[in-house]
Amino acid sequence: MIITGSSADVSPLDLHDGKTVFHVKKRVLIGPAHGAPHYVMRLFTLGTGGATPYHSHPWEHETFIVRGKCTIRSEDREFALAAGDFAYVPAGDPHQFINAGDDNLEFICVVPTEGEPTR
Repeated sequence: MIITGSSADVSPLDLHDGKTVFHVKKRVLIGPAHGAPHYVMRLFTLGTGGATPYHSHPWEHETFIVRGKCTIRSEDREFALAAGDFAYVPAGDPHQFINAGDDNLEFICVVPTEGEPTR
């Protein structure tokens, strides 16, 4: 069965903790709750000054910048991306997503189901 939806109908989870995560909201668009057994598609919105924590994990992920400007920080360099660009982050690579613009940054992030905690 094909499932469709609108990101506007998915309530965001506010991840801001003021310590390592700043102005980040996450929407799980597709995942196990929709019958997807292997991958989870999430939409992240980073407000002005927003940043994910600098972190690594044992799974890869693929990202696509939907809106805004992004800096991806790795161990040894920074990558500038904008709407329409994409990035692959290998498993185990330390990384951080930073809103590099004056407006919201939105990006799609796809991970295996093990990369999305159930709540």
